[in-house]
Amino acid sequence: MQLAEISGVEDFARAARDLAAAPDEIDQLQLGVDLAVKLIAGCDHASVTLLRSGRMLTPVSSDDLVRRGDALQYELAEGPCLDSVQSHETVVSQDLSQEKRWPRWTDSALVDMDIRGMMSLWLSCNSRSYGALNLYADRIDAFEPEDYATAHALAAQLSVAVAAQREIGERGVAMESRTHIGQAQGILMERLAIDADQAFAYLRRISQTENRKLITICNEIVETRHLPL
Repeated sequence: MQLAEISGVEDFARAARDLAAAPDEIDQLQLGVDLAVKLIAGCDHASVTLLRSGRMLTPVSSDDLVRRGDALQYELAEGPCLDSVQSHETVVSQDLSQEKRWPRWTDSALVDMDIRGMMSLWLSCNSRSYGALNLYADRIDAFEPEDYATAHALAAQLSVAVAAQREIGERGVAMESRTHIGQAQGILMERLAIDADQAFAYLRRISQTENRKLITICNEIVETRHLPL
C-alpha cells in the first residue's frame, strides 16, 4: 500500500481492505503503525501493545524509542497503554511534564526519551480485547481534534482487521478468503458511510441471521456488489 494522504470514507475503505489483505497479523499491525505515523499529525512514533497469555508485549513499532517506552511501562506496571487496556478507553496526555498518573514512567519518558505527549487507544472487537495502539509525540499539545478522529478511525480498522485475521486463522481460511473479507468490508464502508467496526458487525449480523458462513457472505458482496439487507 502507498502511504499517500488518506481522507474520506472511500480512502479509509481502501485502508481497511489493505489491512485485511495483509498476509498475517504482524504485517497488519506494522501497516497500522506506519499509517499512524503518516496520517496523524501529532504522532511522531507509534507502536502496538498486544495481550498474549496474560502478558503485554510490543510486536511492532515505528522505531526503537517507542519499544523502550512500552517496555518501561510493562516493567513498572504503569503508563498510558496499560491504562487504556485496563480501562477499555482512550488515554491521552498532552503534556507529560504536568502528568501525575504515572510518576515513575513519566520521569523516564521525559528525561531519557524526550517524549512530551502520548495517546493510547484500546484495540477491541466483538467484546474481545487485543491491546492498544500507542501514539507518541515529541512536543506538548501535539494532538489536535482531527488527530483524535483519525486515530479512532484507524484503531477501529486495525481492531476489525485483527479480529478477522484471528477468526479466519482459527477456521483455517485461505489467503484469498482473507482478501475477500477485507474487500467486502471496504465496500460496506464506502456504500453505507460507516466505519470499520460497523462494517464488520454488519457482516457478522448477516452471517448469523442467515445462518451462513461469514466468508460466503463476503464472497457474494465482492462478486455482485450487492449488499444483503
